[in-house]
Order: sequence, then structure tokens, then C-alpha cells
Amino acid sequence: MKTGLKYGDKVYYCDELHDEVVDFRIKKKPIDENYCYERKGFFYRLGNFITYRLFLIPVIGIYKFFAGVRVKNRQVLKKVKGAYFLYGNHTNQLWDAFTPTFVTFPKQPYLIVGADNVSQPVLGYFTKMWGALPLPENFQAAKNFKRALDHKIQKGSPVVIYPEEHMWPYYTKIRPFEDKSFTYPVKYNVPMFTLTTTYRKRKLGKKPRMDVYVDGPFYPDQNLDPKVAQKQLRDIAHQTMCARAEQSNYEYLTYVKKEKHD
Repeated sequence: MKTGLKYGDKVYYCDELHDEVVDFRIKKKPIDENYCYERKGFFYRLGNFITYRLFLIPVIGIYKFFAGVRVKNRQVLKKVKGAYFLYGNHTNQLWDAFTPTFVTFPKQPYLIVGADNVSQPVLGYFTKMWGALPLPENFQAAKNFKRALDHKIQKGSPVVIYPEEHMWPYYTKIRPFEDKSFTYPVKYNVPMFTLTTTYRKRKLGKKPRMDVYVDGPFYPDQNLDPKVAQKQLRDIAHQTMCARAEQSNYEYLTYVKKEKHD
């Protein structure tokens, strides 16, 4: 999927919360009552093992090396033995999809995503196999989604969310985001971590180096009203990610805010 953006381009926006910067033009698959969130057959599990453990992880390792990606403070994840939620900034279509695979290893992470992530021919099938959980679009699909998420939490899996929702390539700040996705740690009473991607200048080439910081764990306050507790987690995540984003020192693209009437 081409963004059409190159080094030095200016990207104009009006609303940090809602603006789409990149149009991927994918015909989205309906996530309704017919969408199957979990498959448990032997051959499906075997396919997941082969394509995920024997293919995807080595490929990501090679990409990580040549792209100059560094993951820092990953050891804090060891403080939690069971399930947790991981919240990240959404600035790189490829790396955002694969960062969690390396960060949470040897655990396989599951990503709560939009329908476009599972709608591409062939690749969408593997994306689903590798852990994509698209948001439901009707009541019955919501029940199926909840059942699948319950199962992931019960078996102690990490679940990844990008609360900014829209992907802004190489953006070096943290955009405002809502607290709706922070209902999950409160509901399941599990901790959350933040995953902040920063961009730094490399010695050679124009593409930036990525340093990814893991912070946490942060626990939901079960003494608070659930709505208050999820807002508290949202604020903690935003403040933590903003502090880490200050490590960025290189802009591959220039983002310019304009007035809506311009």
C-alpha cells in the first residue's frame, strides 16, 4: 500500500483526532455475524505455527536489523505473568503491525484493528491468523468479538491497541485520543503498558531510525467508578507517551495544521 509521501513532504491537517492522512483505498470486509474470530482446527493451528513462528518472526528480525529498530525497556513486561494490554502510537503501517510480535516474544500478541487490516486478498487471511481482531459492526459480531477477547485474556495473551486509530506516517508527537479503548484493562482487571515509537536521525540515508520504548505496568484502580478508571488510564498512557515522544529528534515529514476554512 503506497502512501505517496516522501522525505520533506508537508502534510496538512485540521483535526488531530479524526483526520485521515493516508487513503489506502481498500474495499473493507463487513465484520458482521458471519465473521469468524476464532478457528481451532488442527490444520489452522499448524498453519499459524509455520507461518508465524517459522516465517514471520525471522523475517521481522531481519527487517528490524536493517531498519535500525531498537526496542528499549522491554524487560518491564516480565513484571506481569498473565495477560496485559499494550497501547501504542500509530505512525508506521508496517512496523506498527509487527512491533508487538518482537516486543512480546515468546508470547503471540493479538491486535484490535479496523476492518481494513483483514480485508486485503490473501494478506488479510494471514493477518487474521497472526492475531488481528477487527472491531465488530453489529450486535452479534460484538458477542463473537467479546468471546474471542475473553479467550485471549484467559490464556494470558498480550492484546495491542493503537488508540489514535488513524495512521500518521512518521509523526513525532502524540495525538489526542479518546478513552473508549481503555475500558478493557478495567473490565478484565489486568495491567496496561505503553509502546512509544520515536524517530531519530541515522548516520546514512534519509529514513529515520526507530527507537521503541516500553513503559509500565499501569494498573486500573478498581476502587474508582469504571468510567473514571478508564479515563485515568487514558491520561496515564497519554502523558507517558508524550514524555517518551520527546526523544524524537528528526522529522521525515512535516505536519502543518491549518484552519478548517482554509
